[in-house]
Amino acid sequence: MRKIYVIGIGAGDPDHLTIQAVKALNRTDVFFLLDKGAEKSDLIRLRHDILHEHIRHDRGYRLVEARDPERDRRAGGADYSPAVDDWRRARADIYERMLTEDLGDDECGAFLVWGDPALYDSTLGILEEILERGSVAFTYEVIPGISSVSALVARHRTGLNRVAGPVQITTGRRLAEGWPQGVDDVVVMLDAHQSFRHHMDKDPVIHWGAYVGTEDEILVSGRLSEVAGQIEELRSEARNRKGWIMDTYLLRRDRDQSD
Repeated sequence: MRKIYVIGIGAGDPDHLTIQAVKALNRTDVFFLLDKGAEKSDLIRLRHDILHEHIRHDRGYRLVEARDPERDRRAGGADYSPAVDDWRRARADIYERMLTEDLGDDECGAFLVWGDPALYDSTLGILEEILERGSVAFTYEVIPGISSVSALVARHRTGLNRVAGPVQITTGRRLAEGWPQGVDDVVVMLDAHQSFRHHMDKDPVIHWGAYVGTEDEILVSGRLSEVAGQIEELRSEARNRKGWIMDTYLLRRDRDQSD
Protein backbone atom coordinates (compact mmCIF):
# COMPACT_ATOMS: atom_id res chain seq x y z
CA MET A 1 0.00 0.00 0.00
CA ARG A 2 1.30 3.42 -0.92
CA LYS A 3 1.82 5.76 2.04
CA ILE A 4 1.64 9.56 1.84
CA TYR A 5 2.89 12.11 4.34
CA VAL A 6 1.37 15.59 4.25
CA ILE A 7 4.07 17.53 6.05
CA GLY A 8 3.66 21.04 7.37
CA ILE A 9 7.00 22.74 6.77
CA GLY A 10 6.40 26.05 8.52
CA ALA A 11 6.43 29.59 7.23
CA GLY A 12 9.82 29.53 5.51
CA ASP A 13 12.51 28.91 8.10
CA PRO A 14 13.99 25.36 7.90
CA ASP A 15 14.16 25.46 11.70
CA HIS A 16 10.35 25.57 11.85
CA LEU A 17 10.12 21.83 11.17
CA THR A 18 9.14 19.66 14.11
CA ILE A 19 11.05 16.51 15.04
CA GLN A 20 8.01 14.54 13.82
CA ALA A 21 8.30 16.25 10.42
CA VAL A 22 12.04 15.55 10.19
CA LYS A 23 11.45 11.87 10.94
CA ALA A 24 8.81 11.75 8.19
CA LEU A 25 11.21 13.40 5.70
CA ASN A 26 13.76 10.69 6.39
CA ARG A 27 11.21 7.93 5.76
CA THR A 28 10.11 9.35 2.40
CA ASP A 29 11.10 7.87 -0.97
CA VAL A 30 9.46 10.44 -3.27
CA PHE A 31 8.78 14.15 -2.71
CA PHE A 32 6.08 15.74 -4.86
CA LEU A 33 6.64 19.41 -5.69
CA LEU A 34 4.44 21.83 -7.61
CA ASP A 35 6.23 24.39 -9.75
CA LYS A 36 4.42 27.74 -9.58
CA GLY A 37 6.53 29.39 -12.28
CA ALA A 38 9.67 31.51 -12.36
CA GLU A 39 8.21 34.26 -10.18
CA LYS A 40 7.69 31.85 -7.27
CA SER A 41 10.85 29.79 -7.74
CA ASP A 42 11.81 30.82 -4.19
CA LEU A 43 9.13 28.45 -2.90
CA ILE A 44 10.73 25.48 -4.65
CA ARG A 45 14.22 26.56 -3.54
CA LEU A 46 13.11 26.75 0.09
CA ARG A 47 11.76 23.21 -0.12
CA HIS A 48 15.09 22.01 -1.54
CA ASP A 49 16.86 23.82 1.32
CA ILE A 50 14.66 22.01 3.84
CA LEU A 51 15.48 18.60 2.34
CA HIS A 52 19.19 19.42 2.30
CA GLU A 53 19.06 20.62 5.89
CA HIS A 54 17.13 17.76 7.44
CA ILE A 55 17.59 14.51 5.48
CA ARG A 56 20.36 12.54 7.14
CA HIS A 57 20.41 9.19 5.30
CA ASP A 58 22.38 8.47 2.12
CA ARG A 59 19.99 5.99 0.48
CA GLY A 60 18.64 8.70 -1.81
CA TYR A 61 15.20 10.01 -2.64
CA ARG A 62 13.38 11.16 -5.76
CA LEU A 63 11.86 14.51 -6.61
CA VAL A 64 8.81 14.64 -8.86
CA GLU A 65 7.81 18.10 -10.07
CA ALA A 66 4.70 19.20 -11.97
CA ARG A 67 3.43 22.60 -13.02
CA ASP A 68 0.73 23.94 -10.74
CA PRO A 69 -2.46 24.69 -12.70
CA GLU A 70 -3.39 28.35 -13.04
CA ARG A 71 -6.38 29.61 -11.09
CA ASP A 72 -8.70 32.28 -12.44
CA ARG A 73 -8.04 35.01 -9.87
CA ARG A 74 -10.30 37.45 -11.69
CA ALA A 75 -13.37 35.49 -10.59
CA GLY A 76 -15.41 37.11 -7.87
CA GLY A 77 -18.85 36.98 -6.31
CA ALA A 78 -20.88 34.02 -7.53
CA ASP A 79 -18.04 32.96 -9.84
CA TYR A 80 -15.45 32.61 -7.05
CA SER A 81 -16.38 29.16 -5.69
CA PRO A 82 -16.75 27.52 -9.14
CA ALA A 83 -13.32 28.91 -10.13
CA VAL A 84 -11.76 27.42 -6.99
CA ASP A 85 -13.52 24.09 -7.61
CA ASP A 86 -12.15 23.95 -11.17
CA TRP A 87 -8.65 24.68 -9.91
CA ARG A 88 -8.86 22.00 -7.21
CA ARG A 89 -10.05 19.40 -9.73
CA ALA A 90 -7.12 20.28 -11.99
CA ARG A 91 -4.75 19.85 -9.06
CA ALA A 92 -6.38 16.55 -8.15
CA ASP A 93 -5.75 15.29 -11.71
CA ILE A 94 -2.06 16.16 -11.37
CA TYR A 95 -1.72 14.57 -7.91
CA GLU A 96 -3.54 11.45 -9.07
CA ARG A 97 -1.17 11.06 -12.03
CA MET A 98 1.92 11.53 -9.86
CA LEU A 99 0.74 9.03 -7.26
CA THR A 100 -0.09 6.48 -9.94
CA GLU A 101 2.95 6.87 -12.18
CA ASP A 102 5.74 7.97 -9.83
CA LEU A 103 5.14 6.15 -6.55
CA GLY A 104 5.61 2.41 -6.19
CA ASP A 105 3.08 0.22 -4.42
CA ASP A 106 5.30 -0.15 -1.34
CA GLU A 107 6.84 3.32 -1.36
CA CYS A 108 6.28 6.41 0.75
CA GLY A 109 5.63 9.81 -0.83
CA ALA A 110 5.29 13.26 0.69
CA PHE A 111 3.77 16.65 -0.05
CA LEU A 112 5.58 19.53 1.65
CA VAL A 113 2.87 21.98 2.64
CA TRP A 114 3.61 25.60 3.43
CA GLY A 115 2.67 26.43 7.03
CA ASP A 116 0.18 23.95 8.44
CA PRO A 117 -1.83 21.53 6.23
CA ALA A 118 -5.00 22.14 8.27
CA LEU A 119 -5.14 25.93 7.75
CA TYR A 120 -6.26 27.34 4.39
CA ASP A 121 -4.61 24.62 2.34
CA SER A 122 -6.23 22.36 -0.23
CA THR A 123 -3.99 19.26 0.00
CA LEU A 124 -6.12 17.21 2.40
CA GLY A 125 -9.33 17.82 0.47
CA ILE A 126 -7.63 16.94 -2.82
CA LEU A 127 -6.27 13.65 -1.44
CA GLU A 128 -9.75 12.74 -0.21
CA GLU A 129 -11.15 13.48 -3.67
CA ILE A 130 -8.55 11.19 -5.26
CA LEU A 131 -9.42 8.38 -2.85
CA GLU A 132 -13.10 8.79 -3.72
CA ARG A 133 -12.26 8.39 -7.42
CA GLY A 134 -10.91 4.92 -6.61
CA SER A 135 -8.19 4.87 -9.26
CA VAL A 136 -5.25 4.64 -6.83
CA ALA A 137 -5.15 3.32 -3.26
CA PHE A 138 -3.05 4.87 -0.52
CA THR A 139 -3.07 5.83 3.14
CA TYR A 140 -1.96 9.23 4.37
CA GLU A 141 -0.74 10.84 7.58
CA VAL A 142 -0.80 14.55 8.41
CA ILE A 143 2.18 16.14 10.15
CA PRO A 144 1.23 19.54 11.63
CA GLY A 145 3.44 22.54 11.00
CA ILE A 146 4.03 26.06 12.26
CA SER A 147 1.51 28.24 10.46
CA SER A 148 2.16 31.77 9.24
CA VAL A 149 -0.30 32.81 11.97
CA SER A 150 1.81 31.29 14.74
CA ALA A 151 5.01 32.65 13.20
CA LEU A 152 3.49 36.13 12.85
CA VAL A 153 2.46 36.56 16.49
CA ALA A 154 5.74 35.05 17.68
CA ARG A 155 7.76 37.54 15.63
CA HIS A 156 5.63 40.40 16.99
CA ARG A 157 5.98 39.01 20.53
CA THR A 158 2.26 39.07 21.18
CA GLY A 159 -0.48 36.58 21.89
CA LEU A 160 -3.00 35.40 19.37
CA ASN A 161 -5.89 36.16 21.75
CA ARG A 162 -6.43 38.19 24.88
CA VAL A 163 -7.54 36.92 28.28
CA ALA A 164 -10.88 35.08 28.01
CA GLY A 165 -11.36 36.42 24.50
CA PRO A 166 -11.94 34.56 21.23
CA VAL A 167 -9.96 35.03 18.05
CA GLN A 168 -11.18 34.49 14.49
CA ILE A 169 -9.09 33.54 11.46
CA THR A 170 -10.60 34.72 8.21
CA THR A 171 -9.76 35.89 4.70
CA GLY A 172 -9.37 39.32 3.18
CA ARG A 173 -12.47 38.67 1.08
CA ARG A 174 -14.53 38.05 4.24
CA LEU A 175 -13.04 41.00 6.13
CA ALA A 176 -14.06 43.31 3.28
CA GLU A 177 -17.67 42.26 3.93
CA GLY A 178 -17.52 43.40 7.56
CA TRP A 179 -15.79 42.93 10.89
CA PRO A 180 -16.70 39.47 12.31
CA GLN A 181 -19.30 39.68 15.04
CA GLY A 182 -18.44 38.83 18.62
CA VAL A 183 -14.63 39.05 18.31
CA ASP A 184 -12.11 41.83 18.83
CA ASP A 185 -9.05 39.95 17.55
CA VAL A 186 -9.08 38.93 13.89
CA VAL A 187 -6.31 37.21 11.92
CA VAL A 188 -6.51 37.82 8.18
CA MET A 189 -4.96 35.62 5.51
CA LEU A 190 -5.14 35.55 1.71
CA ASP A 191 -5.69 39.29 1.42
CA ALA A 192 -4.62 40.63 -1.96
CA HIS A 193 -6.47 43.94 -1.57
CA GLN A 194 -5.47 45.28 1.87
CA SER A 195 -8.98 44.82 3.23
CA PHE A 196 -7.96 46.37 6.55
CA ARG A 197 -8.70 49.68 4.79
CA HIS A 198 -12.42 48.94 5.29
CA HIS A 199 -11.99 49.30 9.07
CA MET A 200 -10.00 52.50 9.47
CA ASP A 201 -12.87 53.90 11.58
CA LYS A 202 -12.18 51.35 14.30
CA ASP A 203 -8.44 52.17 14.22
CA PRO A 204 -7.36 48.76 15.55
CA VAL A 205 -3.78 47.82 16.27
CA ILE A 206 -2.35 45.85 13.37
CA HIS A 207 0.49 43.34 13.54
CA TRP A 208 1.45 42.73 9.91
CA GLY A 209 4.10 40.49 8.39
CA ALA A 210 5.19 39.43 4.92
CA TYR A 211 7.48 36.50 4.02
CA VAL A 212 7.53 35.67 7.74
CA GLY A 213 10.31 33.25 8.60
CA THR A 214 12.36 33.96 5.47
CA GLU A 215 15.32 36.20 4.71
CA ASP A 216 12.87 38.67 3.09
CA GLU A 217 10.74 39.04 6.22
CA ILE A 218 9.02 42.42 6.73
CA LEU A 219 7.22 43.34 9.96
CA VAL A 220 5.12 46.39 10.83
CA SER A 221 3.08 47.02 13.97
CA GLY A 222 1.03 49.97 15.23
CA ARG A 223 -2.31 51.73 15.08
CA LEU A 224 -3.88 51.22 11.68
CA SER A 225 -4.30 54.97 11.16
CA GLU A 226 -0.56 55.42 11.62
CA VAL A 227 0.87 52.48 9.64
CA ALA A 228 -1.68 51.57 6.92
CA GLY A 229 0.07 53.69 4.31
CA GLN A 230 3.47 52.27 5.25
CA ILE A 231 2.17 48.71 4.93
CA GLU A 232 0.65 49.38 1.53
CA GLU A 233 3.89 50.96 0.29
CA LEU A 234 6.09 48.15 1.62
CA ARG A 235 3.74 45.51 0.26
CA SER A 236 3.64 47.04 -3.21
CA GLU A 237 7.42 47.44 -3.38
CA ALA A 238 8.05 43.88 -2.19
CA ARG A 239 5.55 42.37 -4.62
CA ASN A 240 7.01 44.30 -7.54
CA ARG A 241 10.53 43.24 -6.55
CA LYS A 242 9.83 39.54 -6.02
CA GLY A 243 6.80 39.00 -8.25
CA TRP A 244 4.75 37.49 -5.39
CA ILE A 245 3.94 38.12 -1.76
CA MET A 246 2.57 36.15 1.16
CA ASP A 247 1.43 38.26 4.08
CA THR A 248 -0.70 37.80 7.18
CA TYR A 249 -1.89 40.20 9.83
CA LEU A 250 -3.65 40.40 13.19
CA LEU A 251 -6.15 43.20 13.81
CA ARG A 252 -6.87 43.98 17.46
CA ARG A 253 -9.60 46.52 18.14
CA ASP A 254 -10.32 48.17 21.48
CA ARG A 255 -12.77 46.15 23.52
CA ASP A 256 -15.12 49.07 24.06
CA GLN A 257 -15.90 48.86 20.33
CA SER A 258 -17.33 45.36 20.64
CA ASP A 259 -20.65 44.54 18.95
